[in-house]
Amino acid sequence: MTATLIADAQGLADRITGLRRAIHAEPEIGLHTPKTRDKIRTALAHLPLEWREGPSTTGLVATLKGADTGRAVLLRGDMDALPMPEETGLDFASTIPGVMHACGHDAHVAMLAGAAELLCARAATLQGEVRFMFQPGEEGHHGARFMLDDGLLGGGADGVPLPDAAFALHVMPNAPHGLFGGRAGALLASADQIEITVMGRGGHASMPHATLDPMPIACEIVTALQAMVTRKFSVFDPVVVTIAKIECGTAHNVIADTARLTGTMRSLSPANRAKLRAEVERLATGIATAHGLSAELTIHEGFPVTLCDPSAVDFGERVTQDLFGPGGFLRLPDPIMGAEDFAYVLEKVPGAMFFLGVSHEGEDWQHCCGIHSTRMQVDESTMPRGAALLAGLAERFLAEGF
Repeated sequence: MTATLIADAQGLADRITGLRRAIHAEPEIGLHTPKTRDKIRTALAHLPLEWREGPSTTGLVATLKGADTGRAVLLRGDMDALPMPEETGLDFASTIPGVMHACGHDAHVAMLAGAAELLCARAATLQGEVRFMFQPGEEGHHGARFMLDDGLLGGGADGVPLPDAAFALHVMPNAPHGLFGGRAGALLASADQIEITVMGRGGHASMPHATLDPMPIACEIVTALQAMVTRKFSVFDPVVVTIAKIECGTAHNVIADTARLTGTMRSLSPANRAKLRAEVERLATGIATAHGLSAELTIHEGFPVTLCDPSAVDFGERVTQDLFGPGGFLRLPDPIMGAEDFAYVLEKVPGAMFFLGVSHEGEDWQHCCGIHSTRMQVDESTMPRGAALLAGLAERFLAEGF
């Protein structure tokens, strides 16, 4: 497997790169990405795949059935971009104003398409079924959850069971060129958006004693949240609370009726996620009440914790080392406080997400532009490696399991 898979992946380099650039030039946002969907269907139209789409998104699942009935494995690539400008100067830069593939999803799709090519060429020896999940709406839109609810991954009314394992690959510009990484347990955090509204009584700024000024209460809540994080939660199971926006007031001499705080809550365990919600509400309402005002907390639930199955991570490390040598895989010492909606899949199916370093060879990867930067770039020479690993994970799992 090893020698031929890598060579075959390198032989697909131009096609993988071409698909990535076409998607990069026409980025789409959210749950409905029809141009990206159509590019994928066109690129893989010559392959013996069975296609399924659901009513909630433009997500696709392409199924490859091997010669023997056996296990089923899912490989996922996300499709959507971010609402931000591009400042890379690339020849194939975004042609859509204010939209950019700044998180590498274009590369994820291209690598997954490359893996489909590799595995279709090996269909006669595959001992089971591979499902290729092309998913929109990862950037906060819960696309994976919608595709699960639509039954596209299995477990629906049609009687198709869920796969036996699931894997995803995410590029990382701030990591050594071509290096894969992962960890067992919590890989990425849960993420919930919070809004705290402090309600008082406005008036003239020269007579604050005749008002119930929400502004100092809002500021007190912000500082108290930082103390709460360090005093209520263990550093060995950390949480993050960041208030990123405060809205209050209309003029320099007017005390407003309300102040609104908006931010994010992150945690690495389901237990702390629930505890954090309760503590934030108690703190905000308690501080407001102490000053004779009131406060309301609204939580917009985000992605759960991305929990990687230890056996799946061990398996991924073995496959990576067999393909790329002992130095090809790095065990990440710590989780990352970003969030991923592949977490929804991993709640249902044992599996793992891995990272691929896409900094340019010889570049100072610690200081290059990271994901979600207007200048983020991908060294495209790493993408055949990603396609080879995805294909290798599927082929080996169907043959051996974890």
